[in-house]
Amino acid sequence: MDRQLKKKFWNKQRIFLFGGGGALVLLVLWSFIFADKRSKLNVEKDKITISPVTKGSFDEYIAVTAVVHPLKTIRLDAIEGGYVARKFLEGGSMVKRGDSILALENQRLMMDFVNRETEMYRLINELQNTRLRLKQDRFALEKTLSDLDYQVDQAKDLYDRNNKLWKDKVVAEQEYLKTKREYERLTRQRQIEVQSQEYQLDNARTQIMQLEGTIARTQRNLSLMKENLSNLVVRAPVDGQLSSINVEVGTSIQAGQNIGQIDDMDGFKMRAEVDEHYISRIFAGLKASFEFNGKVNEMEITKVYPEVKNGRFEVDMNFVKAAPEGIRRGQSSPIRLELGKSSEALLLPAGGFFSDTGGAWVYVVEKSGNRAVKRKISLGRKNPVYFEVLEGLNEGEQVITSSYENFGDKEVLEF
Repeated sequence: MDRQLKKKFWNKQRIFLFGGGGALVLLVLWSFIFADKRSKLNVEKDKITISPVTKGSFDEYIAVTAVVHPLKTIRLDAIEGGYVARKFLEGGSMVKRGDSILALENQRLMMDFVNRETEMYRLINELQNTRLRLKQDRFALEKTLSDLDYQVDQAKDLYDRNNKLWKDKVVAEQEYLKTKREYERLTRQRQIEVQSQEYQLDNARTQIMQLEGTIARTQRNLSLMKENLSNLVVRAPVDGQLSSINVEVGTSIQAGQNIGQIDDMDGFKMRAEVDEHYISRIFAGLKASFEFNGKVNEMEITKVYPEVKNGRFEVDMNFVKAAPEGIRRGQSSPIRLELGKSSEALLLPAGGFFSDTGGAWVYVVEKSGNRAVKRKISLGRKNPVYFEVLEGLNEGEQVITSSYENFGDKEVLEF
């Protein structure tokens, strides 16, 4: 008699089903618990720039463009106004000190000079007449005084004789007193005449001194007016090149108006525009350099112009040594402007990433080279080539330094 066999629960089919189900459950659990949930983006490696983090000397400088200027530029301003009657030289001409550049005409100034000159001649004539009158008055006064002295002497003689005769009782007392009074009258009259003459002489001398002072002032004014007339011819104050002349014949110009400039060709300087971001760090004495004809030329900032226009300010730089041969006014050249001393630092090459992240984070390539991961960092100083790395990166690591514009907010880039 056949015996019924008991059927096994864990057969191959059930083992396979339960094992597969368990593995699937474990896979799902692992994907939720352990899998990388960071957002990812596939990028083409050959379309990005990857740069290494290195350690080296960090030179803090900025690159600016400078233009060659003459060491000195002298403004030509009209001292006197007028209209241009003649133009002797054109812009670009070489001039010597004293060369005539323009001739102006000013009728009002000419008439003022003629009137002042006429007034001076009138004063000179008046002075001469006063001196002549003083001499004539002096002769008349001396003649009057001489006549009085003669009369006084006569009266004294008569008085002395009558005084003796009166004492001898030869003449009457009345006759004696008459001669006495006459003598005393003439004596007082002489004293008054002397005082009057002294007053008139002092008055005449005062008039002469006043006239002489007025004439001296008028002559000084005439000298100044002659200088003003000579200023109607505009002359070169120094040797150099007349780089510009901004008027033409017939142009009316005002006193003090700029009409051109002369460049001193004995030396050159360079003028550069710098971003206002650096205005607190730029000062006279900072070093700069630029390359010309294969040689590095050292310069030094000599003047900082504080006025800011369109977000930029200007600085003047002089050559430490002689200006390089062949340099010409108006040439432009890139300048390396030092902002500080060199120091050892971690260096990250500059790139487009900074405009997207502000230097707060970068994509760092993993050692496998298959992907790059977002990482927070801190950057310090910057020059046109490198950033100074303060924290977040190590020497030898690879960083994507090209623009992140197309990466959005993805945390992992897969190559």
